[in-house]
Amino acid sequence: MHGAKITKQRNVYFCHYMESTRQKKVARLILKELSQIFNIESTNILGPIMISITSVRISPDLAYANIFLSIFPVNNLDQALIKIKKSSPTIRKKLGIAVRNQLRVVPELNFFIDDSAEYAEEIDKLLKK
Repeated sequence: MHGAKITKQRNVYFCHYMESTRQKKVARLILKELSQIFNIESTNILGPIMISITSVRISPDLAYANIFLSIFPVNNLDQALIKIKKSSPTIRKKLGIAVRNQLRVVPELNFFIDDSAEYAEEIDKLLKK
């Protein structure tokens, strides 16, 4: 694991390697296509709630994609994430249709809530004290 950085986010460990150019291109493609899919399908999944993708991280073998979401306005983030994860096969199929000419294999999608904005807000409050 030379050159790997391991971080913990919401009780899930991620191993970050230096991303290759191909990983970055695939991540941008997936971010763009998933944004369009969520723009159309978000009302079917969660109702009148805005879902935005903050970042996409791809494994070195391009088989797994960690998608970080920002959901607004929602009272219970965990319930919203469970609904998104339940609709993951449908989302992956639509992604496969959208990227069929660019990718051979559609990566397995893992969804996470991006809490970086909340974390920054918390740090800001602590600094103001």
